Amino acid sequence: MLEMLVDRDLLSGVTYHSPFTGELISPLQLVEIFGDWLDLIEANRKIGAAFGFARWKQDTVEPLLWNGRGSLFRNAKVELLDDLGGASVAVWKARVPPPFLARLEAEYAPLIEVEDGFIRSAGLGADCVPPLSIVVDDLGVYYDPSRPNRLEAMLAHGEFSAANVERAARLRAWIIREGISKYGVGPGTALAREHEDRRYLLVVGQVEDDRSVQFGGGEIQSNLELLRRVRARAPNAYIIYRPHPDVEAGHRVGAIPLRTALEFADAVEPKAAIGALIDLVDEVHVITSLAGFEALMRGKAVTTHGTPFFAGWGLTTDLAPVPSRRGTSRTLDELVAATLLQYPRYLDPVTNLPCPPEIMILRLLTGNRRRNDALVPLRQFYGWMKRARQRILDMR
Repeated sequence: MLEMLVDRDLLSGVTYHSPFTGELISPLQLVEIFGDWLDLIEANRKIGAAFGFARWKQDTVEPLLWNGRGSLFRNAKVELLDDLGGASVAVWKARVPPPFLARLEAEYAPLIEVEDGFIRSAGLGADCVPPLSIVVDDLGVYYDPSRPNRLEAMLAHGEFSAANVERAARLRAWIIREGISKYGVGPGTALAREHEDRRYLLVVGQVEDDRSVQFGGGEIQSNLELLRRVRARAPNAYIIYRPHPDVEAGHRVGAIPLRTALEFADAVEPKAAIGALIDLVDEVHVITSLAGFEALMRGKAVTTHGTPFFAGWGLTTDLAPVPSRRGTSRTLDELVAATLLQYPRYLDPVTNLPCPPEIMILRLLTGNRRRNDALVPLRQFYGWMKRARQRILDMR
């Protein structure tokens, strides 16, 4: 009887279209999309307020945090909070003043932490390009190895179906083919080796005051120290140093003067696409940089000098302590499934609806994405001024 009703009401003479692309889809696919939206709203019902979200991020983040009621965003300078009735508080910690954050942690722990996703946008956050992907974690946050987090729990205890692993493999192949990274799209120009008799290593710089370095860097808290350590371990290797884009743009901390960097590196490559650099080398060295994960996806050897989320699963050479919670070995595509399919949330910038990662990536590739064009040139000019000042200081 049920099959007859389904056939009559859902299948006979009815066509269904994707809310994202308009393409024909099956009733089951549409039900899965609706189910994902309902699951997201249900997960958000416990959130009563959100602090630390820059205004230029709120339009893209709000659909991913919507709890089925009103807006969640509050001003972190407000001293008094309304009674949240036992609801939780979501925070973008880096933007919440420390005294207010301490109060939130005292009164509303555990906080729900929100951060950029791993495939974020076509452009830098420091240039006010809003994120199209976030992670929302009610246990901790993925870059802090001192405590559990949802991504770690998925990898340590989760089960991965064959269909999910196959989907992750397809997604990984697509990302590699199109040269997609956290901040950009396009594989870039292929690079050629000049010294075939030497092993090529890529050392990836980071923003030194970034929370992932502060929490996960361990003994290595600076890009220069990372470079020194890699050269000491590989005295005969051809080492390429890649500064972080936000640092190179002058927005963030972590610059190494060129002449200092060249004491330990054979080349400094600030402009080449990260995917092209990874393809060129034999091995990638990181503190906690996501470039290590991107290198794993491309089949490269990766050495971690800190404790990033992708360390400790049997896929990397780890030089820093790894939490005993990560005692499970995982395949590469299980790591990809947890990291890109299950843990983050994605937004379609065309429909402003939560979407699968495949749709968000499609928008990046086709150029259908939003930018905060009024703020980008101002931030770029500010970065240029900071770089010019640093060059003058380096000449003294």
